[in-house]
Amino acid sequence: MTKSELIDAITSKLDMRKKDVAPVVDEVFAQIQGALEKGDKCTFVGFGVFEVRERAAREGRNPQDPTKVVLIPAKKVPVFRPGKDLKDKVLNAKIK
Repeated sequence: MTKSELIDAITSKLDMRKKDVAPVVDEVFAQIQGALEKGDKCTFVGFGVFEVRERAAREGRNPQDPTKVVLIPAKKVPVFRPGKDLKDKVLNAKIK
């Protein structure tokens, strides 16, 4: 699902106009992004948690020349941990 598909789904479900829903969806994403930039967690009970984790520095190898070792620096990465309700719904979903 893309952002525009999400907006379309919300507009049809709530019988609202796209121009009213789009700024709300944009603001939700902006607030989540802003919280992650500050290092905060975004917890949505039943859905999941967005958070930032530190990935340690490590050595990598060039697959085309495995003798060359490259240092991959440490960095922060956003991660999503699904909540129990979401896991259960995905696990029990019927594949079409």
